Amino acid sequence: MGHQVIIFDFSVIRGLWETRVKKNKERQRKEKERLEKSALERIKQEWTLILECRKKGIPQSKYLKNGFVDTSEKNLDTSGKNPQLKKIHALSDEVNKERNKFIFQLSGEQWTELPDSLKEQTYLKEWHVNNTLIQTIPAYIALFQDLRVLELSKNQIHHLPVEIGCLKNLKVLNVSFNNLKSVPPELGDCENLEKLDLSGNMEITDLPFELSNLKQVTVMDVSANKFHSIPICVLRMSNLQCLDISSNNLKDLPEDIDRLDQLETLLLQKNKLTYLPRALVNMPKLSLLVVSGDDLVEVPTAICESTTGLKFVSLKNSPVETIVCEDTEEIIETEREREQVEKEFMKAYIEDLKERESTPSYTTKVLLSLQL
Repeated sequence: MGHQVIIFDFSVIRGLWETRVKKNKERQRKEKERLEKSALERIKQEWTLILECRKKGIPQSKYLKNGFVDTSEKNLDTSGKNPQLKKIHALSDEVNKERNKFIFQLSGEQWTELPDSLKEQTYLKEWHVNNTLIQTIPAYIALFQDLRVLELSKNQIHHLPVEIGCLKNLKVLNVSFNNLKSVPPELGDCENLEKLDLSGNMEITDLPFELSNLKQVTVMDVSANKFHSIPICVLRMSNLQCLDISSNNLKDLPEDIDRLDQLETLLLQKNKLTYLPRALVNMPKLSLLVVSGDDLVEVPTAICESTTGLKFVSLKNSPVETIVCEDTEEIIETEREREQVEKEFMKAYIEDLKERESTPSYTTKVLLSLQL
């Protein structure tokens, strides 16, 4: 006789979550209106004003009138007349301006390639290129030795250049929701990488063994691809704390998955798992495990009855109706957009779940389709 597992229907969760958000916002609005009319709020405003004025060196004569705090005066706005204050603001603006000099940002479908002037700005520390029609990353990226963040999500990139391995100081690489089918082995040379996001490419089936060198990676997201198993290189990322390999074609998990002894979050929903290995019980820091419960026939009892604070959630994964189109690319695009929406929702739901002290032992299993 099988052990009772926790079942949540994805659409029901979403409906409850959205309803709760609406009620919470309405409650906050009413509470805000009540506080604005209360004497307590006026006292709070006065003290806030006093503290701000003191921080900015504004004399009491400016904000006190007959011994009372005058909140009607725009003291903070007129404080720009103070030379010392103007100097502080100017310094702050200069710092922000200096920081922005090291950040490159580009978005919009009018862009089909990176501007030629970019190759001259090798001092940049961050690239943020999103929602463009850019298909390739030029080889001159190897010149950007100070690059820390390479954020290239939601473009049309179909491959990464081997020169990416020259970015020894890279800490964040996000190439989610592009058209990648593989990852170059040279990426394993980016030994300081801490976060790697390859989600939503829909076609990646494996990762090169050379990525085993990425010992500093703490967050790995390979969801919405075509992995049939967890890549060996991922199992060798000894500092991995969060692994999202949902929406793939996993049929089982490796028996040595417990070698990821730093793993705290493991997201496995929307796969084809029929059982979970006992090795999961041996993972000391695992605190959140999410799976799809449709095909599960065997779950270690210790997972369901964990006394270590593990939150085990099994989602009801109702099939989404496939839209038949003559154009195959149109079908793929529809799938990619659906995955984006589901991913955003799951991210919000997981964050909410982490804040709870516990989860229900079970819920009624219902059959409702998720409408997106």
